[in-house]
Amino acid sequence: MFFRRLLLLLGSLLGAGLAGATTVPIADFFKDPEFTSVSLSPTGEYITVSVPQGDRTVLAAFRVKDMKLVGKWDYGAERHIDAVRWVNDERFFLYVTRKTGRFDFRVGTPDVYVSDVDGRRRIDIPNGGTYQIVDTLPDDPKNILVQRSVESAFLFRMDVYTGRINPVATAPVRFGSFQLDHEGNVRYVVGTEENGDTVILRRDGDAWTQIHRAAMGESTRIPRGFARDNRRVVFEVSDHGEPARLVSIDPEAEGEVLLARNPNVDPGAILRSSDRRDMIAVAFEDGLPGYEFLAKDHEEAKVYAGLINAFPEHAVSFRGISKDGRYILFLAYSDVDPGSYYLFDRSSGRAKFLLASRSWIKPEQMSPMRPVQIPARDGTVLHGYLTVPRNSDGRNLPLILNPHGGPHGIRDSWGFNPEVQFLANRGYAVLQVNFRGSGGYGAAHERAGYRQWGRVMIDDMTDAVRWAIGQGIADKDRVCSYGASYGGYAALQTVVREPDLYRCTIGYVGVYSLPLMFRDGDIPQTPSGRAYLRRVMPEGLAEQQAQSPAYNIDRINVPVMLVHGAKDQRVPMSHYRLLLDRLTEAGKPPQETLVKEKEGHGFYDFNNQVELYTRMQAFLDQHIGPGRKGAGAAASP
Repeated sequence: MFFRRLLLLLGSLLGAGLAGATTVPIADFFKDPEFTSVSLSPTGEYITVSVPQGDRTVLAAFRVKDMKLVGKWDYGAERHIDAVRWVNDERFFLYVTRKTGRFDFRVGTPDVYVSDVDGRRRIDIPNGGTYQIVDTLPDDPKNILVQRSVESAFLFRMDVYTGRINPVATAPVRFGSFQLDHEGNVRYVVGTEENGDTVILRRDGDAWTQIHRAAMGESTRIPRGFARDNRRVVFEVSDHGEPARLVSIDPEAEGEVLLARNPNVDPGAILRSSDRRDMIAVAFEDGLPGYEFLAKDHEEAKVYAGLINAFPEHAVSFRGISKDGRYILFLAYSDVDPGSYYLFDRSSGRAKFLLASRSWIKPEQMSPMRPVQIPARDGTVLHGYLTVPRNSDGRNLPLILNPHGGPHGIRDSWGFNPEVQFLANRGYAVLQVNFRGSGGYGAAHERAGYRQWGRVMIDDMTDAVRWAIGQGIADKDRVCSYGASYGGYAALQTVVREPDLYRCTIGYVGVYSLPLMFRDGDIPQTPSGRAYLRRVMPEGLAEQQAQSPAYNIDRINVPVMLVHGAKDQRVPMSHYRLLLDRLTEAGKPPQETLVKEKEGHGFYDFNNQVELYTRMQAFLDQHIGPGRKGAGAAASP
């Protein structure tokens, strides 16, 4: 296959580590995976595979029975075929995005591309990328239902061979998403206003009735689908910001029937039957990812449960089922295994191996990641992950605090993380914490981080580090902070907030001035972006400066490494320059800087990544490396 040949070529150019070697080459962690996504056709006859190739992601289609290549698509430099959506048995939509930096959100191109699986009858639907598919209408292979919001939310019927649309319904909300029942009737719409409020409307005849409205980060009442009887509605409900529960509600009766809940986390994806009428299970990620089964006696539920049990020490993520229920596509992965795709054939009872994401990674050389619960200073229980170097005794280790980006709505998860594994392979324990403001733990947990970017959220990180020290995991004299985007901000703000706790810090495409967030970059360029900033940022210039690393240089007394892309539009170079200038003026210039002129919000180029992590390792080794036990007081920058 062409992507196998690509892998071999990369291997010949980059070299590979010796089998069983303790130190894994940097290249192995950061070169492109063999694929980024796989989709299954409705009949189970074909799969599509998205394949990274340097500055682009191409798509390949294969016939499953013999893995013969039947089609290939490439839309050019900086274009990534990010997703495929099958619209009938032979035809799919290709969603092409642009992403110029590793930590950028993928920005969809206006058009959507459509093709048969063999590459024939290709068309480009102008502005088709601004529509979202609501229903593929299995009984009408020529048409699908799509939605689009322009002042109000609109539902259209679209011809998948011509792209022509005809209106079906409209709803008086901004950025609306329609919920249809099993018969294709419009029953609800979920809308988001420009100020961030969520609005839920129910269709009553020809009119709409508002049944719920809440500000961003408050209560939740979102329809997730319908029971087989097409009357009862399944809602995701949170009354006061606690982790949401999944309930069944009869619109003609009082009360609700609890289907599933977890005390710590919100429900995730719902696993549906092949005919789409039954909800088989719901995903929860409370530490380790898993499913709670809602229809345990359903024949397909038994198959899903059997596949989960067949992969111990792995998580199983189900990615598709054929419409006759015969074929099931799934990904099995773990903290030390990037994952492999399989296709299970119920008629034979056998799972066929399809693809490995990073076949050169050897799980026995990787380090285990375990979920941890950490008490914050006010008694709140924080959840996170600790990765300890393989073959270490887990005691008195150099520690990297690694806050995630976002920060809101994002969370750290269990699974293979190239950065984390690289650091652990070099002898560092890595601590990730889902501090207040993170997503997935209920709206109240996320809302508690609003206006607290540099205070409560940072205090949660501090409490996590002190917990690791108190447990004897971390050497108190060898702790460093490193993160990207918001994580880069947090890496600098942690040493502002706790100048005696850390020995060094690394900011990668980080926010260093909260006032600049309102002026520079792509977030303040849209009404929704400005509303987001008003909602989550500290109020008033004085408080914004108080929570900004660039305005607290006097408290930064450890060696600093700064990394940025000159073309970053999310966090422009103005943040980097302001912090650099102020540190230099104070006689504390960063020890290491790395700026790449052609990079954006995170480095994409492979060679640039290798340089970054090579220099990062040298910086960390100098200040908290495995050979620096009892390093003592913080080094001067």
